[in-house]
Amino acid sequence: MREAAFIKKNKDRWVHFENALKNSRNLVPDELADLYLQIVNDLSYAQTYYSKSKATVYLNDLARKAHFSIYKNKKEKSNRIITFWKYELPLIFSDYQKEFVLSFIIFFVSAGIGLFSVYQDIDFARVVLGDGYVDMTIANIKDGDPMGVYHRMSAWAMFLYITTNNIKVGFNSFVGGIFTPIIPIVILFYNGVMVGTFDGFLIQHGVGIRANSIIWIHGVFEIFVIIVCGSAGLILGNSLLFPKTFTRLQSVQKGFRDGMKISFSTLPFFVCAGFLESFVTRHSLMPLPIALSIIAVSLCIIVFYYIIYPKQLRKKFDNYGFPTED
Repeated sequence: MREAAFIKKNKDRWVHFENALKNSRNLVPDELADLYLQIVNDLSYAQTYYSKSKATVYLNDLARKAHFSIYKNKKEKSNRIITFWKYELPLIFSDYQKEFVLSFIIFFVSAGIGLFSVYQDIDFARVVLGDGYVDMTIANIKDGDPMGVYHRMSAWAMFLYITTNNIKVGFNSFVGGIFTPIIPIVILFYNGVMVGTFDGFLIQHGVGIRANSIIWIHGVFEIFVIIVCGSAGLILGNSLLFPKTFTRLQSVQKGFRDGMKISFSTLPFFVCAGFLESFVTRHSLMPLPIALSIIAVSLCIIVFYYIIYPKQLRKKFDNYGFPTED
């Protein structure tokens, strides 16, 4: 069947279903489920014969909305929370892997620029980090504790300050996207240069391995979720510039909604990063194997939840429909 004929044949049913979703409270659950199965069948057909079609994108979005509408009608409120973290967020992540990759590239290319700049002129660190911080770090290096800065403040005060500051940076990265992707890119660039500069400065002073083993205890969570928030800003900015099959208003609404959920997903990780930096990183002379173990576990958690699991779930969803709770 030609794509035009396929759309013409089913368009009225899709529109009816979309309207029904808006008034799902008036639908019998079984009726809503039957409509959902029909859409999933249409989606499977479209993915097989028109994989790059706008109709496939539309049906994919409609099927996802249908599933969440069905789950919202469940009485168990706790199940809705589980569904949100277990299914809804990962499926959204799976739709925006390109933005994640772009955000990652921007950050680490910027870090490379900072690293290279310090190697060209070590005083570049003073421009980026400030004289006070550089002089304090040099003094700590001479005292044999390069990361001594992490135990100069009380743990709880440090936790509150660092966590709120990191959340602010992440939120600004996302919201800045409403003014096109430029602001998220600038924030990613600045933070990347700062990280690369600090790392290069420590390497230049011969304490790179030891210092990085301490920094990345909290840095895995902190850096990665800033990158995630940056990708949320790119999503919002791109929705304004490239509405695709939607009107510009619909595109921005969708971009804001998805970007907000992605940004929200980083909150637990920002809290974990703040906790690690305030209560664990302060033990800057801990044995190297312990530090590396914490880094490895943190990296596995982040990579699994934001990359591996979303891809697995998307593949399962596309092949079999949405997984049900056991």
